[in-house]
Amino acid sequence: MYSGTIVPLVTPFDPTGAVSKRDVVSLIEYVHADVTALMPTLSSGEGWRLTERQWHDMVSYTVANSHGLPVLVGIQLPDTEGVLRRARLARAMGADAVVVTTPFRMDITQEEIYQHYRTLREGVDLPIFLYNEEAVSGNRIEYETMLRLCELPGVVGVKESSGSPEFTRKLAAAGTGVPVFEGWENLLLASAGIDGFVGPLANLEPGLCNAMLVDPTPDRQEVINAVCENYGVFEDDWYARVKQELGRRGVITPQPSLEQA
Repeated sequence: MYSGTIVPLVTPFDPTGAVSKRDVVSLIEYVHADVTALMPTLSSGEGWRLTERQWHDMVSYTVANSHGLPVLVGIQLPDTEGVLRRARLARAMGADAVVVTTPFRMDITQEEIYQHYRTLREGVDLPIFLYNEEAVSGNRIEYETMLRLCELPGVVGVKESSGSPEFTRKLAAAGTGVPVFEGWENLLLASAGIDGFVGPLANLEPGLCNAMLVDPTPDRQEVINAVCENYGVFEDDWYARVKQELGRRGVITPQPSLEQA
């Protein structure tokens, strides 16, 4: 069962726009000792806007340099057919699980969301992480639907990014047997009962994330909030700002300016 801090890797590019293998290796080297799994090509990895080539390269570089950590591959595509195709590719590339959003439709029903994940589960022999967010998909998974989904075989985790600590606590207390991970740094203290954390700060400060999970105090939450503010983790272009800081630290090659990102 997954727990602890899982890092949603940012995607470093070279000047031509290709994924930089050297920087991916360096980033994993930087964080691997303090995290329990690697999660490439999700929101912090710009998964919704990567080309097929970029997605393939980021996944393959991560799998090849994982230090033995599980690789949970993000898939952010608008329809079930596309998600299923990529999930099969991820399985062939050695992924341990896929992390999947709902289809990109504001008018989707909860039953359609359930059938989306059920179709995926039946179509590929690979565990699934549910990703509950609204910014990219335009919708969210409601509580009763989440309980149904957690009963599907092979559902191994929830990245809970609804932004509602009440929802997260209720789900964590539901006793589904599926671990729940908070997706927002500023809600860690308010999300009692979670099994772990998945958020962009883990690219920069995984040790601080671990400390918060072990001993969640108001003072530590204030430190995390201040660090996130300092690095721009709460901004709309957080992924570019995290890469900018990683470049400043020499972990990856300095990336294009924020205006070009």
